[in-house]
Amino acid sequence: MTGQILINLLIAITWMLLNESWDIVSFAVGYFIGYLIIFSMRRFFPVPFYGRKTIAIIKLFLLFVIELFKSSIIVLKEIMRPKLQIKPGIYRSETILETDFEISLLVTLLTLTPGSVVMEIDPKAKVMFIHAMDADDFHNNIRKTKRRFENAIIEVMR
Repeated sequence: MTGQILINLLIAITWMLLNESWDIVSFAVGYFIGYLIIFSMRRFFPVPFYGRKTIAIIKLFLLFVIELFKSSIIVLKEIMRPKLQIKPGIYRSETILETDFEISLLVTLLTLTPGSVVMEIDPKAKVMFIHAMDADDFHNNIRKTKRRFENAIIEVMR
């Protein structure tokens, strides 16, 4: 995958040299042309086409932004009420992720979304303890969010 990216960068720089233009538009056009060339020759590489990982990374980022927005709205609704009606709690949750990096990425994404904080991790048992702002919210939204993040992380990392 790294070789494909380097070849794509080389094609983009060559494009810029041939056009005698050193601006971002020329680089983007050259990179896109290189992307198409590498895509058309993907069967000659020993590793899968790197565009699949790129798309998976973009999907993970967009999923995080959407979940961040949704959970921020939920937290905003809760704190704008005259009387708080939340029931905070700590929950044990298992993960299907295997490596330390995958688990760390999941913990970071869950902690960055408002309404939940990962307090403790046991990587050997694949268990994490999550503090949720609202107990009902944990069962409805946070578990679904965790499952979506896990699936997206698996798509990116494996």
